Amino acid sequence: RAHAQCRRRGTAAPLASRGDGKKMDQAPPFRNPFVHVLKFTPLEKAKIALMTVTLFPIRLLIAAFMMLLAWPFAFLASVGRSETTVEPQCLWRRLVDIILKIIMRVMWFAGGFHWMTVKGRRALPTEAPILTLAPHSSYFDAIPVTMTMSSIVMKAESKDIPLWGTLIKYIRPVFVSRSDQNSRKKTVEEIKRRAHSGEWPQIMIFPEGTCTNRSCLITFKPGAFIPAVPVQPVVIRYPNRLVRVIGTQVIIFLHVFEILWLTLCQLHNEFVIEFLPIYTPSEEEKKNPALFAINVRRVMAKALGVPITDYSFEDCQLAMAEGQLRLPVDTCLLEFAKLVRRLGLKPKNTEKVLQEYGNRARKLEGQKLGLEDFAHFLDVPVSDMLRDMFALFDEHEDNNMDIREYVIALSVVCRPAKTLGTMKLAFKMFEAEEDGAITERELAVILKTALGVAHLSVSRLFTAIDTEDTGKITFDKFWSFVEQHPDFAEDYLYTENAGKTANGICPDFSPRDHDAAIDGLSKKHN
Repeated sequence: RAHAQCRRRGTAAPLASRGDGKKMDQAPPFRNPFVHVLKFTPLEKAKIALMTVTLFPIRLLIAAFMMLLAWPFAFLASVGRSETTVEPQCLWRRLVDIILKIIMRVMWFAGGFHWMTVKGRRALPTEAPILTLAPHSSYFDAIPVTMTMSSIVMKAESKDIPLWGTLIKYIRPVFVSRSDQNSRKKTVEEIKRRAHSGEWPQIMIFPEGTCTNRSCLITFKPGAFIPAVPVQPVVIRYPNRLVRVIGTQVIIFLHVFEILWLTLCQLHNEFVIEFLPIYTPSEEEKKNPALFAINVRRVMAKALGVPITDYSFEDCQLAMAEGQLRLPVDTCLLEFAKLVRRLGLKPKNTEKVLQEYGNRARKLEGQKLGLEDFAHFLDVPVSDMLRDMFALFDEHEDNNMDIREYVIALSVVCRPAKTLGTMKLAFKMFEAEEDGAITERELAVILKTALGVAHLSVSRLFTAIDTEDTGKITFDKFWSFVEQHPDFAEDYLYTENAGKTANGICPDFSPRDHDAAIDGLSKKHN
């Protein structure tokens, strides 16, 4: 069985496919699509240090100067523009377009993008009013926007960025607020209006809705496909590699400025944009935007040579949540979260439901449940997706699971930044009635489940907490230790990964890396 083979490797069974929709038999190690990982040798560290004090500041100053130079042109051209109608492109506005494109090209050149490869032909607005771009990985994905001055769909907070916000307003984007449901509805209506008008410039949309590390294509949001008009898929590549050497390595979880810094420290940065053939939706796809999005994503994934997976922006929030237990790159909780979402198991009243589940699980006192009992506990019918979820917790392949582990995983998914709440709930389910304490083995189960990893040694952590060598610890002792050592997970639990190296813009997963690969799989909980 595929599930059994995956569990023996410490991973969950595959739930996705290649970009062409074909199922595969084997899978590569799981890659968290929301985390950039770099691994440096001493030589690479020295190179970056040298560039940081020489090339980097010069490039940064030139980029800042070009932004300042572009600002007055963008500001003057934006004055008096209507938000709802598009005026004829008069001569002086066309001139401003050309000037801004030149300024932006000089800025990218100064940043190391000395030449840019363009493949295919960009469709005319009358042929495809919407351009769908992927994968979305960093601020450097703004290059196609500055090349074309197309409108874009982007988060509302971007317009408040100094200097850059004025340039953004010049191209008259469609702003969306992720936290406002009404804003999303208005955004879709505005996209439809512009797409059907035949007068507005093309709209560039990154349908993933968030940045990934380019290892796969995550779920496309339907906004670009609801208008039911032809779209032109556009794929972006950054072929250069930053590191190829294997040796002493340090893992860095990249943030925006770190990506900017490491990229500007490279002598040359490659950029390739490919305009794929126009995708005209069928009648069925026009009626079903989700199907339209899925099929366009498959076309783009095939062109990129990467797998597809059903992770979303919500999963990104889980992966990047701050807290004492930051999820490692190989966590299987992203897979678990996806199944929770598909099965409709995420509770509306989170605190109440988790406490109820916790009390019920405690009464079972570690009793193992089969698939039917698991379905009864959740009050849902047995299905293939439920079997996939059950397999995540079936440690010994004996068709049994500990429901307490499900409750812990659900707590992390529903409130990823609330480490205290999750650990308190876990201790209550595992602690002995006579002394309210747990053993080292039970702590290992709790933390492996909370982190979503297959293997984890807690001996050092347990010994550090159990100073009296009683063989047991209480929640109060555990939390007192956490307050004194807020980085306890990094200090006592996490170990280095030994995966492939990645570049400063984004990890390079070229087609040759995926010739025998399918969608990333999740590691088992225990």
